[in-house]
Amino acid sequence: MGSPTDEELMERFCQGEQDAFEALFARHAGRVQGFLTRMVRDGPLAEDLLQTTFLSVIRARGRYEPGTRFAPWLLTIAANAARDALRHRQHVEAYARDSQAAPTSVPPAVGDPGARKHIEDALQQLPPDQREAVILAKVEGWSFEEIASLREISVGAARLRAHRGYEKLRQLLGGLEEP
Repeated sequence: MGSPTDEELMERFCQGEQDAFEALFARHAGRVQGFLTRMVRDGPLAEDLLQTTFLSVIRARGRYEPGTRFAPWLLTIAANAARDALRHRQHVEAYARDSQAAPTSVPPAVGDPGARKHIEDALQQLPPDQREAVILAKVEGWSFEEIASLREISVGAARLRAHRGYEKLRQLLGGLEEP
C-alpha cells in the first residue's frame, strides 16, 4: 500500500486525525517556505508566514472541499499571506518615510553577488501577481497551467502576468543580459 495522497491526508485531517496534518506539514513546509522566501525576500518573515499559512490551513479545514487539489489550495493561502505581508511592509515603509525615519531595508543574502542582488531588487519592484508568476515559472519550474490552476485564472492570464513581469524586469535590469 502506497503513501496516501495529499488530498486523502487533508480529508483525514478534516475528520480529526492530527497525524494527517503533521504529514502534510512535513511534505510541504520546505517548498512553501522557499516560495515565501522568494516572494518576500526576508527569511524570518517567510518563517512567520509559513506558520501563518499552516495555521490558516487548520482554521480553514472546515471549508476544504473533498476532491480539491491540496497543493494549489495551500500555495494560494501562502501567496495571499505573502501579498498581505508585502502590502503591510509598504505601508510601514511609507509611514516611516513620511515621518522622516530611516526606511527599513531587507539585508542581502550572505555572499550575494552584485548581479544577483540587482535581480532580486528588480523582482521586488514587480507587482505581486507578476512577481509570483515569474518566480513560479522561472525559479520553481511550474508550467503556466499549474500557475493558472493555483491562481484560478486562465492559462493565458498566467502567461500574460509572467510576460509583463519579464518585460518589466528587462526594463529594470537594463544592462544585464538575462533576468
